Amino acid sequence: MAFPTIRCLALLLATAGPAFADYSGHPRVPELLDRLASEYGFSAAELEQVRSALANAQRLPQLVEQEQKAPEKTETWTQYARRIDATRIEQGIAVLHEHAAWFARAEEEYGVPPAMIAGVLGIETRYGRITGSVRVLDALSTQGFEHPSRHRYFFSELAEYFAFCRELDIAPTAPQGSYAGAMGAAQFMPSNYRRLAVDFDGDGRRDLWRLPDAIGSIARYLTEYDPSRAWRRGEPVIVAARLTGAHLAPGTPVNGRRVTHRAADLPALGLATEVALPPDTAVGIIELELDNDGREYWVALANFYSVMTYNPRVYYAMAVAQLARRIDEALLVSRQAEEPPG
Repeated sequence: MAFPTIRCLALLLATAGPAFADYSGHPRVPELLDRLASEYGFSAAELEQVRSALANAQRLPQLVEQEQKAPEKTETWTQYARRIDATRIEQGIAVLHEHAAWFARAEEEYGVPPAMIAGVLGIETRYGRITGSVRVLDALSTQGFEHPSRHRYFFSELAEYFAFCRELDIAPTAPQGSYAGAMGAAQFMPSNYRRLAVDFDGDGRRDLWRLPDAIGSIARYLTEYDPSRAWRRGEPVIVAARLTGAHLAPGTPVNGRRVTHRAADLPALGLATEVALPPDTAVGIIELELDNDGREYWVALANFYSVMTYNPRVYYAMAVAQLARRIDEALLVSRQAEEPPG
């Protein structure tokens, strides 16, 4: 049997898929180790463990492309909205029934309605069914060292990840998550996991792969991640709107990350809402791109922008809001069907 030539070996290596990168020798590793020592108090022995983990990391450049071409960045609303399907609504109802006590407690403590928490779980991971199969070490090493535009963010999350593993006594090579390094049914990045995850079921661990902890942690996230956009108990999220003329008033800002107007401004902008809003209600304008080159309009209220702290893309927040609405509507119909006539 002939041995392959050097050229063939190179070709095999290039096409073999994931490869160990030995990130322990990357030029930015000293910066990472210094940060872990100065900001997180890592000992010399712990830093050696970090270096060893980085030597074990795999380089997965396809993850960078996945992040750059995430559906909420590249699809039309018509395409993205396919996630709000009958199966996801039915599964949401089932999860609400199965974990009713945890959802009720989350609403009592944080004010976030059960259907809204379910909406996040449904869009993120199909209620914990799909939490990601990429090693978080590989995802954050690749993104942190090689992402062309967001490497600073992911580099910071890589440092947070090592702190997370130390705090929870987890081997850095063990957890699996998304292409971006998000973990569990709630898909928290390491910094948010450390800061906002809660041990909701009281078993002594903040385990976001378990739905009780994920439910409580999502509710806490929406209320505490950004106090200026904290969830407002008892307030709605979105209101359907329509153009009163051919188009919006020129220069009207749409799809921002915070409220931009008051409800009293809407007529001058060329919009009318399906339900009346108090004139001083803070609102933003949502314009959704449809496949047929059409546009769909909604008025976003303060709680919509709370959802956007979870993922700053309008399509994501709209999908969560509409899935929650559809779940609530289906629950109402089922309850009415169960009521005895009379």
